[in-house]
Amino acid sequence: MDKDNKKLLANHDKLVHSENRKVVSHVQRQDGEWFLNTIMLEGIDTPFKYKRKKAYQTLQGSRVNLTYYPDSEDIAGLQFEYMKVVRIRRS
Repeated sequence: MDKDNKKLLANHDKLVHSENRKVVSHVQRQDGEWFLNTIMLEGIDTPFKYKRKKAYQTLQGSRVNLTYYPDSEDIAGLQFEYMKVVRIRRS
């Protein structure tokens, strides 16, 4: 873990950092000028979401380090939990 991650984790108590996690699914879709990315990690049933300004190469099958926090959204009256990614990098 680098100094930036340690600083983020110290300042925000809800942040979680995971290293060397395998991506089993990666989906990108365009929403206006943003690309919404959703990834699923091996052994975890909750999706991880983040936005980018440009399309990104697929992460499927690769290993990543990520910093995230739990969040939820309301869709059609149902609450769905997901993980909001703050930082993601290939391992």
